[in-house]
Amino acid sequence: MSRTTAKPMDAIALLKNDHRTVEGLFERFEKTSAKAAKEKIAKQVCLELMVHATIEEEVFYPAVKGVVDDDLYEEALVEHDGAKVLIAEILEGSAGDDYYDAKVKVLSEMIKHHVKEEEQRDGMFAQAKKGDIDLDAIGAALAARKQEVIAKFAREGVPPPKTRVMKGADLERGEPVEA
Repeated sequence: MSRTTAKPMDAIALLKNDHRTVEGLFERFEKTSAKAAKEKIAKQVCLELMVHATIEEEVFYPAVKGVVDDDLYEEALVEHDGAKVLIAEILEGSAGDDYYDAKVKVLSEMIKHHVKEEEQRDGMFAQAKKGDIDLDAIGAALAARKQEVIAKFAREGVPPPKTRVMKGADLERGEPVEA
């Protein structure tokens, strides 16, 4: 009796799978009305995005640097950091907070844009496929790192996001706009 094992995903398949997972969570959030359920889904979105961003920034992006256009590479890192600002807000907030749903919605829109940029015909993934890199080996490294990050977050909780290219400029908070 022969044993068959699933072929490991290449890097792009793994990352696209993550994209589909998060898209599904955003859809569930939009269709949900109960505050407790919305908050649970939003926290899951943040967890998924933090795991994805970590493995992408630590494994995939360094592997494709120099293979993909510098502008795409740099824009992707800035988009990650921008999303992390909203992730931090969502993780610290609760569904009863003013603007909570709006923050999740804007995060969803930012992620849709980021995913489109990575997956479009001339995007980062297409350029990576054309490059001289081993996407299977990178996929294996992504999968291994993903398991480590998931285990760490399960033990310690999702840490506050760390930006990689944004300096965290001091902002002054003004009076809230009346809702």
